[in-house]
Amino acid sequence: MSKILIQVNRPAYGYANSYQALDFAKAAVEQGHEIIKVFFYQDGVLSTSSLNSPASDEFHLTKAWADFGIANNVPLVNCVSAALRRGVLSEIEARENQQQHWNLTAPFVMGGLGELVTGIEQADRVISF
Repeated sequence: MSKILIQVNRPAYGYANSYQALDFAKAAVEQGHEIIKVFFYQDGVLSTSSLNSPASDEFHLTKAWADFGIANNVPLVNCVSAALRRGVLSEIEARENQQQHWNLTAPFVMGGLGELVTGIEQADRVISF
């Protein structure tokens, strides 16, 4: 079975990429593959904002990603630079940037491109959405 790193480059809403990435991740796990990390990059970081609030009858993609990460023990890593540019902040970045609010909570974490590189080194395959 393969070790897979998934890179998500599009936001939760407005494009199907993040949703397709989640479906792919679920199917890969069901088939016995290991998702070693999901790296949210570029506009993909918008998939992780805890302020995403779809209507009650719509699919909550951010929550679905969080549930997937917890259930399968998969690290969900945001590119910190991309996230800061798009207003996605963890509590630490909020403090460092003197902001009173943050919108990134566990199980999502911030990481640098080094996280992506080390993940690529460990992975058999890298799938980008």
